[in-house]
Order: sequence, then structure tokens, then C-alpha cells
Amino acid sequence: MAPTPNPGLPNPNLPNGGLPGGGSAAVAVIASYGIWRRLAVASPHLAAFAVMLQTETDMMSRLAFLLAWGILNFSFIAALRRPALSGALSLTLVVILILLSRLKHDVVQMTANFVDLMVIDRDTIAFLFTIFPDLRWSAIGAALVTVPLMYALWWLDPFRFRRLPAVAFALGCLAVLVGIAKTWPDEAWRGYYDDGYVSKFARSGVTAVFDFANYGFMESDAVVAERLKLPLVDACNPVGRRPNIIMVHDESSFDIRSASGVKVPAGYGSHFVSYDGKARKFLAESNGGPSWFTEYNVLAGLSSRSFGRFSYFVTRIASGRVERGLPLALRRCGYSTISLYPAFGAFMSARNFQTTTGVQNFYDARALGAKGVEPDSFFYDKAVNLLAQEKGEKGTQPVFMFVYLAANHFPWEIKFRPDLMPDWRAPGNAPSVDEYLRRQTMSVRDYGAFVAGLKKQFPNEPFLIVRYGDHQPEFSPQLLDPKLSETDIGKKLMAYDPRYYATYYAIDAINFKPAVSPTAMETIDGAYLPLVIQDAAGLPLDPSFEEQKKIMLRCKGLFYACKDGAEARRFNRLLIDAGFIKSL
Repeated sequence: MAPTPNPGLPNPNLPNGGLPGGGSAAVAVIASYGIWRRLAVASPHLAAFAVMLQTETDMMSRLAFLLAWGILNFSFIAALRRPALSGALSLTLVVILILLSRLKHDVVQMTANFVDLMVIDRDTIAFLFTIFPDLRWSAIGAALVTVPLMYALWWLDPFRFRRLPAVAFALGCLAVLVGIAKTWPDEAWRGYYDDGYVSKFARSGVTAVFDFANYGFMESDAVVAERLKLPLVDACNPVGRRPNIIMVHDESSFDIRSASGVKVPAGYGSHFVSYDGKARKFLAESNGGPSWFTEYNVLAGLSSRSFGRFSYFVTRIASGRVERGLPLALRRCGYSTISLYPAFGAFMSARNFQTTTGVQNFYDARALGAKGVEPDSFFYDKAVNLLAQEKGEKGTQPVFMFVYLAANHFPWEIKFRPDLMPDWRAPGNAPSVDEYLRRQTMSVRDYGAFVAGLKKQFPNEPFLIVRYGDHQPEFSPQLLDPKLSETDIGKKLMAYDPRYYATYYAIDAINFKPAVSPTAMETIDGAYLPLVIQDAAGLPLDPSFEEQKKIMLRCKGLFYACKDGAEARRFNRLLIDAGFIKSL
């Protein structure tokens, strides 16, 4: 690297800096210029070092940060040859990554990783601008400030670095980062920690690219001998009257009596019992946060675990690609399909994903007129009104409705709508547990009112109602295993200990007797719920669900965990070959 003169600036290679008048004034200008130009080069590196100490928590994370910094800095130098501008651009990208990562953690309790770049889409950008309306102007303002500064650095920087050494240094940092990421991969559960933004992003880039190169976004067998038959449009001829079907997404709900020592209100537990008096377990594929994992399970009838490291983005990836699911199967049997969603439709591409699986009418929080987080009664009332509207327009056509609740969402450190249960008496647990139980009690009351409303408004209509808990609350592992460390709990979560993933599913009916079926097992994986619903409704299965039913029966309710994923991989390939799954 050597200084190169810039027009209009003192030239240290000429007497008196090449300035007229010479003397001590020129020397002072040159000295001042030397200090500022070196400071321009050093400042971004010093700032990055301070950021690293503030955000990275251990030596391995800090080493990954430094390597990522080296890759960024030397890559910019190779392109621009100006070290001051390269350092400033690298620092800008690091700061943007940290800010976006913290923003993502505030919204979905997980920091950004490399897959966010791989699957970025219009829905994600639209969602950000919707929930943060000032973000657009903040970005424009930052650009108006940053661009002139970058131009000034371009003009002032006298140093030039040769491209070949810069490329060599960047590749060297990349090689070491790859070695670290493959030898000491970052545990996926650390993505829920609000720290290590740059190191986690960098290491996830290595593992994500490696996994994508090996099996794409979704695991599947390379080839299978069997073939699925394509479903015939007129092959759904159920015996008897088709019931209206309502599937209720019961946010964060499970039977907390699974943890010892928890005090519960009188009568607690009846909510988890089906029409036949049985309590059944539902094995979700997430714990504590990502409801969209279960949304994928119950609508597509497939496993998010097949997506490996990409599973966090399952609904975004599946949008427009996984054209198979419960709503599509029900439409084939003459149902109209409706979804009530408690957030903006762009969140995790919910609208696009649900319409891909067959939802015809999608109502998000804005369309429903929701003002923030609403109690369950809000969505139940909207469901009754939409049902009345649908029945008024289409008469006897059966309806499938997906009612997505949100009142029992974290945080439980604050009271949600205390005005709705003024007579509540806390059982005497930790405050967050008592608040969780209070919201469950509200849910039970609101569900009872919903069932009563259906009976009153639709006295002659048959209904099949299936409820499920989408995942356990985030504090459940500490309740289930209070003596385990955070690290040990993380290992159990990564090993899919069923105690951490078991919630409930319940089958209810109004003016209808559910068909008895072996699929209504005591314990099922979430991906089998569409089968349970179709069998309970007495509906003929299309060829893909017929094949999945065979898997369910021989695997005794397990799906992805059966034969270490072999059954799921084979089934995914069958769906790909039949054209139900594309570009994965």
C-alpha cells in the first residue's frame, strides 16, 4: 500500500507539500493531513473492535467476527483499492446487520442469519415497512448522510492497496471461517440469544451454503420406485353430510400439569379433553416461539424438520412451492376455505403460504380490524360473522375455517387485558406462570362462548372442531427440568425431547358424530393432524394422504422421527415427482 497524490491536496513527496509559500505553514498542513488520513483508515477498525467487544460473548464468536470483518474489508479493498473507504463501508454493513438483527429479535425472538439473505422477498420488506412505518424515511435519511461521507472518503483517501494481496487475504479469512464453522458449528438454539449478531450470521453462511449444496432447501430421497396417483377432481364422494370444519390454533397452549409442583385453578384440564373423553397429545416441532412451524404442519401436512437449517423460514420457502395440504384436499371435496390470521399477512409470508395450500379467503389483522393483540373472543366473533356471511351466500356448501388465536402469546410478565377477568385469583406460582394460567382460563371461557354461539346461530349445521396447541410457552423447559442448565436444556431441545414439544389436540363436534378412525391416536406428530381431521369428518383421502396414512399407521404417529427421517424423505420425493412440491 502506498500513498498516491490527489489533486488539490498537499503532496508529501514534493518540497513544502507542493504548496505555494512553503515554510512552516505547509509543514503543519502536511502533518495535519497525515494524522487525519491515518485516522480515516484506523477509525472503522477501532469502531469495529469496540462493537465486537460489546456484542460477542466468547473467544470463538470474537474470532468469527474478526474473520468476517477481514472478509468484508479485504473484499472492498479488492474492488476499490481504498482502505479508508473500504473500512467505512465494512463498518456500515456491520452496523446495519446488527440493527436489523436486533429488530428481528424484538419481533420474532431470533437474530438474523445468512438464510435471511437467501430467502429475502417482497413480503418481508412489506412487513417491515408496515410495522415500522418510519423505517422507509429513516433509510432514506441515512442514505442522504452516508453517501456524501463515502464520497468524501473516496476523494480524501491517498492510499491505494493492490488487488491481488487483498483477494488473497479475503480468501484466507474465508478459509479459516469455513474451518471454524464446520469444526465448531454454532448451535441453532443460540439464534434465540440477543447477542453475537455478526459471528452467528457469518457462521450460518457457511453451514447454510453447505446444506443447500447438499440437499437444497428440503431433504428428499434422490429417487423412489413408487409413484403417487394424481387425485381425481370428482373422486371425493363422502358418505353422509359433510360437516363444517373449524381448526383452532390455540397459541402456546399445553397441559401445564406436565410440570410437577405447578398449582392450577379448579377444573383445569377439561379444555384438553375431546368429545369422547380422551386427552390426546400433539407433538409440535417448535418450542417457545415460531408458531409458523406448526402452521406449516397443520396446513401442508408435512414436517418443517425436513428443511433442516432452513426450517425457521419454512413458510416463506414453501410459498408458491408446496401445493399440497388440508385446504386443497377439502376444496376437492367441495369446501370453501377461510383463514383468520392475527398478524399482518406479510409476516413470514403467511398469506402467500396459506393460499398456496388452498386457502381461498385470507383475513389478516388489518382486514379483521384488529387493534394490536386481541382476546380469543374477538376472533371467534369474527368467525361466526364470516360463517353467517358464507352460509348466506353459498347455502349448503360446507366451510373450512382456520381460526388462529394470539391472546396467549408471550410476554407473560405483563397482564393482558386484566379488565376481562376482574375476579381472577392467582394460584400462587411465579408471576409469569400465573399470568399464563389466567390467559388459558380466558381461552377456555371464550371457547365455551364460541361453541354456544355456533349452536344458537346455526342450530341445524353440523360442525367438526379440532383444536391444538401450537407449541409450549418459552418458560416450559425450566418448569419441566428446573435443575438443568441453559446449555443442557438447549441440547434437549436440539435432540427433540418429546417432553419439550408435547402440547394437545382435541376433537369436538356439534350436530355431528365424528367417524371412528385409527388415526385419532393418543399421540401424533403435528404433520398428521390433516389426516385426523379428514378421517374424523368421514371424507375420502386423496392419494397423497392415503400414502401418508400408511406411514402414520406403521410409524405409530411419528413422521419425521420415524426411521431417522427416512419415511419423510421418501414421502417428500413422492410429492416432488407428483408435482405437488416444486423447486425445492
